[in-house]
Amino acid sequence: TTETGGDAGATTEPGSSVAVTLKEFEVLLDTDSVPAGSVTFTAKNIGPDDVHELVVMKTDLAPAELPTAEDGSMDEAGAGVELIGEIEDIAVDGEKEITLDLAPGKYVLLCNIYDEVEVEAHYAEGMRTAFTVE
Repeated sequence: TTETGGDAGATTEPGSSVAVTLKEFEVLLDTDSVPAGSVTFTAKNIGPDDVHELVVMKTDLAPAELPTAEDGSMDEAGAGVELIGEIEDIAVDGEKEITLDLAPGKYVLLCNIYDEVEVEAHYAEGMRTAFTVE
């Protein structure tokens, strides 16, 4: 038997990491592009007041042109978007992470919380940004 390739002991690529800062009302990234594969998003909410979340949508639409519901929140089941993953309910000063296997393409990272008390959709307030996977 002959072995081909010499893969014994080969390790998989460690993947990419993206630091995400969430605040009223912005989604800030330390990089806007990573190679395809495993990507770990570490989302920190710096507030100052609101709970936020990080939603990863695959879409060719511009960040401000995603389908929306009547309340201004992004319609996660709308046309032209595919929900890849999300981290829900990150408290102020909290930090959570998610690792996703991302195919090449265009994505939008956003907060899709709707605040019924203040009657504001965080997506509509500008909590969205473009992201590219090469």
